[in-house]
Amino acid sequence: MLIKPACDLPGSEITPRSVYVRRREFIAGAAALSLGSLLPAAAGAAPLAAAPSPLSTTDEARTPRKDIISYNNFYEFGTDKDDPAKNAHTLETKPWKVKVDGLVGKPGDYDLDDLIREVALEERIYRMRCVEGWSMVIPWIGVPLATVLKRLEPQGSAKYVAFQTVVRPAEMPGQRGLFQPLPWPYVDGLRLDEAMHPLSILAVGLYGETLPNQNGAPIRLVVPWKYGFKGVKSIVRISLTEAQPPCTWNVQNSREYGFYSNVNPTVDHPRWSQATERRIGESGLFVKRRPTLMFNGYGEQVAQLYSGLDLKANY
Repeated sequence: MLIKPACDLPGSEITPRSVYVRRREFIAGAAALSLGSLLPAAAGAAPLAAAPSPLSTTDEARTPRKDIISYNNFYEFGTDKDDPAKNAHTLETKPWKVKVDGLVGKPGDYDLDDLIREVALEERIYRMRCVEGWSMVIPWIGVPLATVLKRLEPQGSAKYVAFQTVVRPAEMPGQRGLFQPLPWPYVDGLRLDEAMHPLSILAVGLYGETLPNQNGAPIRLVVPWKYGFKGVKSIVRISLTEAQPPCTWNVQNSREYGFYSNVNPTVDHPRWSQATERRIGESGLFVKRRPTLMFNGYGEQVAQLYSGLDLKANY
C-alpha cells in the first residue's frame, strides 16, 4: 500500500481538526439514524451500533452466535429446531409495518423505523430459557418496550398489551398445508406493568447485527424472566386492551401453558421437570445440567410484580 508523505497531501484531503476531535459524535449520530437504513432485506444482516445497557444482568458466557441462529423455535417455518434457519430466508422484512390499535392515543399503521425512531438502541445480554429445558445467553440489541408504549400514549383503562405475528403462508412454509401445528396468527400478551418494566425490550438485532429472520426479524419481543415462547417474533400488531388477551399456547393447551409463563423451577410442565436446564453451546460428555433459577435469575428485579399472586396457580 502506497502512503503519501504528509507534505504531498492536498489540503482538501486533510480532515479539519474541528471535525476530527468530534469524531465520536459523528459515529454516534450515524448509529442513531432512522432504522430504515439499518434494517436490511432478508438476504443478509447489517451491522448495528448500540450502547451497552446497565440492565444486562449476567456476566455468563454468551452462547455462540452459530448456535443462536441455528437452534430455534419458530413454527411458522417448521417444527424442527433447524427448520427456521433453513426456511426463514423466504420472509421479506423490508418494508415492515406494525399496526397499533386499541386503548392508545396514537393508533395507526407505523413503518417500523417510524415506530422506534429516535429511541436509542441498547445491547442487552440476557439469559433466555425455553420451557423445553434448554437455555441460552443472548446479546440482544433493542429498544425499551416502555419507551415505545409511552410514545403511543396508553389510555387509563389499558391493562394489557397484546402482540401478533405476521401471517404470510407464501413466505412461511409452516403456515401452509392441511395440518397446522398451531392456529395462526401467533398471539401473546403481557400485563401493562410487565410490558413497562425496564427489562422488557423490542429486539431488532443480536450479536451486533440486525436480527436474523429465524430469530424473529425484523422486530420481536424479549422478556427475559419468562419462558421463550412468550417472545413473539416478527411482530405486525400491538394492541392495548382492558381484557386479558388470548395467548396461542394457552389457547392451544391451557393445562400446560398459562398466561404468565414466568420461569418457575418449582412448577413442572405436566410432561417434564423444569428444575434444571441444558445450556445450548455447551458440549461434552461431562457437561452437567444446571439448576433453573426462579424468574430465570431476574427475581430481584421483577418479583414485586407478582406480590400476592399464587405463582403455582398462575403459571
